[in-house]
Amino acid sequence: MSKKIAVLPGDGIGPEITEQCVRVLESLRPEGLALDFEIAAVGGAAYDEAKDPLPQATLSLCEAADAILFGSVGGPQYDSLPRPMRPEQGLLRLRKHFDLFANLRPATVFPELAHASTLKPEIVAGLDLLILRELTSDIYFGQPRGIHRNAQGLREGFDTMRYNEAEISRIAHVGFQTALKRKRRLCSVDKANVLETTQLWRDVVSEIARDYPDVELSHMYVDNAAMQLVRQPKQFDVIVTGNMFGDILSDEASMLTGSIGMLPSASLNDKQFGLYEPIHGSAPDIAGKGLANPLASILSAAMMLRYSLDEAAFADRLEAAVRKVLAGGCRTADIEEPGCKRLGTAMMAEAVIAALHEASSR
Repeated sequence: MSKKIAVLPGDGIGPEITEQCVRVLESLRPEGLALDFEIAAVGGAAYDEAKDPLPQATLSLCEAADAILFGSVGGPQYDSLPRPMRPEQGLLRLRKHFDLFANLRPATVFPELAHASTLKPEIVAGLDLLILRELTSDIYFGQPRGIHRNAQGLREGFDTMRYNEAEISRIAHVGFQTALKRKRRLCSVDKANVLETTQLWRDVVSEIARDYPDVELSHMYVDNAAMQLVRQPKQFDVIVTGNMFGDILSDEASMLTGSIGMLPSASLNDKQFGLYEPIHGSAPDIAGKGLANPLASILSAAMMLRYSLDEAAFADRLEAAVRKVLAGGCRTADIEEPGCKRLGTAMMAEAVIAALHEASSR
């Protein structure tokens, strides 16, 4: 039976990379991967069409789907819109509507790209860590929030950092369960020496640890974690942290790999329904030029196959095909190096398709 995939290309380079990602997935149809794709607008593109970054038609399509394949949202032309109408609100509303509380962001250094990192190759070579970010609470969603004038007549901005123990508990369980499938090490990142919210975070994670005696739990303050990620990143295996800290640390970790254009992500709820997207932005400066790297989108699709669609074998093949094209010297502009074969967006997807079929014909 075919699985239904809601494709939300979004803005900037989003349409280009999702188009190529869908091409790669469709190339596996003759081998038994039965996926049906339906496209809908989100973000700025949706605002242009319907004056809403997440129209009801798009939300209804997602509700009827087995997973969401997402591109990117945003652009400078939307910066002056009222906050509820900005492109990013479409993504935030999707996360909240489907309760996509667990955001998995792997940071893997492919051997061929170790030189592309701004850190020494010996620091990052072989890096394989996973940042697990809580995605539906914390300061991004806490109330009250706003901008007002205080008693002195000065403008004052305020946001509320807020977590309850149930929200912490469920992401902690995902962290421990993920660690069990990897190297059985979990580092919980907080700022418990300053913030009461994250003192609760540390207390709850420590309580949950009693259910997972085979996992080694450590705690680290977020400022130290930021430093350690560039000092000795291979000390980490799985990092679990809150929404704001995870946002910042995962972007930092992405640059260890040499290019933010290489990193996928998955956002899951407790039913394994997920939204899958590359972590890079909409890159409006190169949109429409055929320069964007589609590999993060393709690797996000591999995560979709593994986590939401129960197609681990196809996920393995897709990841292996990406490794093969990199080993063969294929590069987009963001990971270009002397002597490599520079490809545009569509040609890189073609290379992945060729690698998939070469493997299947053996």
